[in-house]
Amino acid sequence: MNILIIEDDKDLNDGLSYCLSRISYTIKSAFNLKQGFSLLEKYSFDAIILDCNLPDGSGFNACQKIKEKFGTPIILLTVCDGEMNELKGFEMGANDYITKPFSLSILQARLNNILYPPKIKKILISDNILLDLQHHVVYRNNEQIPLTKIEFSLLQYFIENKEHVLSKKSILNYIWDYNGKFVDENAVTVNIRRLRMKIEENPSSPKHIISIRGVGYKWQ
Repeated sequence: MNILIIEDDKDLNDGLSYCLSRISYTIKSAFNLKQGFSLLEKYSFDAIILDCNLPDGSGFNACQKIKEKFGTPIILLTVCDGEMNELKGFEMGANDYITKPFSLSILQARLNNILYPPKIKKILISDNILLDLQHHVVYRNNEQIPLTKIEFSLLQYFIENKEHVLSKKSILNYIWDYNGKFVDENAVTVNIRRLRMKIEENPSSPKHIISIRGVGYKWQ
């Protein structure tokens, strides 16, 4: 991965270059915006570490120009820890914002998060049930089952927490977060009953959504 560091503090620039190069990053260094833009015209970079205060201009303004022209992910560095500065950085297109002083491990973690974003599962499978999260459809024994948004959300919540007992309260909070409006515990019971009717081969004797008396429910 190719990283461009634009930082006028020579000790910090050299230190970051040395440490990041030791963990398999290819580093180019610039000590002002003129040098930085010159390197951007010559090379392709996977991420940029950009100081906010440079001798020949504002890192905030440079961030906006770089994002508009090159689209490269940017981590801003600053000595200012105020919320307004952080908001300004994100408004200018920064992907992340780190306040000096900082540890190399924090910078490395932020870089990894930008360069190697976690993959989101698009398919969930449990026994004879398949959830297609991308297309928002459910199959049982290879046959599509129509579910409401809340039923789909509930089923996803159960499968992602397989073998864990989920209290009515936690399920209630999940429905609240997902649906964006107030629901009571009765809604949990009603939606679970409806979900069982659609996904269980024998809803009166469910093998997936198991009631744990006095506690809640468990998917198995």
